[in-house]
Amino acid sequence: MTNRALQTDPAPYFEAHVFVCTNERPAGHPRGCCKERGSEKLRDYMKARAKELGLKNVRINTAGCLDRCEFGPTMVIYPEGIWYSPQTREDVDAILAAHLVGGGRAQALMLASDQKKVKSP
Repeated sequence: MTNRALQTDPAPYFEAHVFVCTNERPAGHPRGCCKERGSEKLRDYMKARAKELGLKNVRINTAGCLDRCEFGPTMVIYPEGIWYSPQTREDVDAILAAHLVGGGRAQALMLASDQKKVKSP
């Protein structure tokens, strides 16, 4: 994918925008859902930690289905378009430290664009 920004575009309002899936599917849905896997608590924790860290120009939002349910909880950070699958508060801390504070990536938590979930036996 190419950079779609134009020189005439206004400056972004946020330096980084994090979308955390909190979608809820019916109980027993074969794809599962991020909400039942704790995404709301992780989102709330991430918002609180970002504030504690004094991160400015970063917005952490609830998102509907991001269509990567099998990896839930999932989140994506723009403008880079990097996808993560945090499972714990420690994972959220790693993403905050590496990506939003350090400008790098939390490699172990990233989802590849072509990644497929391997079904458990």
